[in-house]
Amino acid sequence: MEKRILGILLAVLGILGLVYAGFSFLNNGEGTRNIKSLVTFGILGGIFFIAGISLISKTKDKET
Repeated sequence: MEKRILGILLAVLGILGLVYAGFSFLNNGEGTRNIKSLVTFGILGGIFFIAGISLISKTKDKET
């Protein structure tokens, strides 16, 4: 059960990172700082989201 909770937490953090990257992209910010934050949050958001979904799908429930 703890692995599923961790997977859900990772997936939610990944979604938040991807949403922030998308918002930053649509905000029309220019400069090196915007590109760095866009890439950082996009990559980390994608990694967290994929790791969370993978952890959720591979964890099986125990039968009592």
